[in-house]
Amino acid sequence: MKEELKELIDSYKNDFYGISEYIFQNPELGDQEFKSSAKLIEYLKSHGFHIEENIVDRPTAFKAEFDSGKPGAVVAYLCEYDALPEIGHGCGHNMIGTMSMAAGIILSKVVNETGGKVIVLGTPAEETNGAKVLMAEQGIFDEIDAAMMVHPSGQSYKSGNSLAMDAIQFEYYGKTSHAAASPEKGINALDAILMLFNGINAMRQQVRQDVRMHGIIKEGGVAANVIPDYACAQFYFRAKDRDYLNEIVERVKNIAKGAESMTGAKLEISNYELSYDDMITNHQLSEAFTKNLELAGVDDIQPASKNLGSLDMGNVSHVVPAIHPYIGLGKADLIGHTRELADLTISEQGKKALIQGITALVLTGYDLLTDENLLKEVKEEFNKSIQAQLV
Repeated sequence: MKEELKELIDSYKNDFYGISEYIFQNPELGDQEFKSSAKLIEYLKSHGFHIEENIVDRPTAFKAEFDSGKPGAVVAYLCEYDALPEIGHGCGHNMIGTMSMAAGIILSKVVNETGGKVIVLGTPAEETNGAKVLMAEQGIFDEIDAAMMVHPSGQSYKSGNSLAMDAIQFEYYGKTSHAAASPEKGINALDAILMLFNGINAMRQQVRQDVRMHGIIKEGGVAANVIPDYACAQFYFRAKDRDYLNEIVERVKNIAKGAESMTGAKLEISNYELSYDDMITNHQLSEAFTKNLELAGVDDIQPASKNLGSLDMGNVSHVVPAIHPYIGLGKADLIGHTRELADLTISEQGKKALIQGITALVLTGYDLLTDENLLKEVKEEFNKSIQAQLV
């Protein structure tokens, strides 16, 4: 059957190339991916999927479902399709969206025989305010047995980890005054921001090596001779696991409160984007995918890389068995978030990788639908990983 599935993928490959290129040619920022999501939805509908749009109150999010009506595993593929400002699809989400959509469609062709259900989720705004976070919180994955997606990269890598991340904004409210004539009558909000930065910099020596703290001053005043009554900084804080990140963030908030006390500027703290959890790869599922990636013709699969970025797929991995492997574009030194990566997604190598990624996703989904032992092992590993976090 796997050879038949590969032949079926080949028969649709020109459609898949066209959809990936269409999304590439129409880059849209997060939550504005109207053309991209519509293209995916249209094609899923044409293959008999039932579509629910605007899920989790996000206008470009969707759930596409093909139900055999028979007992069996529920396999989900996750589409991303948001682009980057100015760069376009420098993270290859045109490929991601197409691979997951295509995998769902191909697997749906056999689900009436195997039993079970295939779900394709449209998950907007991964680069900024990832909808997968809300999906994980609001029960979208409750019926799902396994969730998968594949990300383009320079080389193929097994699914690995990612850093938990909080996006936090610090605002200080002071009082304007003439900086030369009456400085004593002002309260300098910018001073509070500078103390915040200095405090965070002093803290860096006393944190684990996996911690990342990086920020900007978004607003810091309007004129040099006016004491700023408002200043704002935005930071990303990251760590290998959520528990330690929570400790880091609490320490930073105390630094921010200290700056408030020292300057008299009133502090407001808020999250300006959704928080991402660390990625917990399901290794049983990952090994099944890796074997199928080899069947798809990829023979240079690297061990899981040390991912120092953050993914909203991390939140998914805390509620359902999940993987986030990488498919290689044939250039080991390729850097993400570049026009070079974007252009490679629609090159001949990009087309080859697209089909290989679809193939591995489909064959792994088929394994889950037909191999009860694999499904059992995947679930047992997931349950153990969740229990380990509770200890």
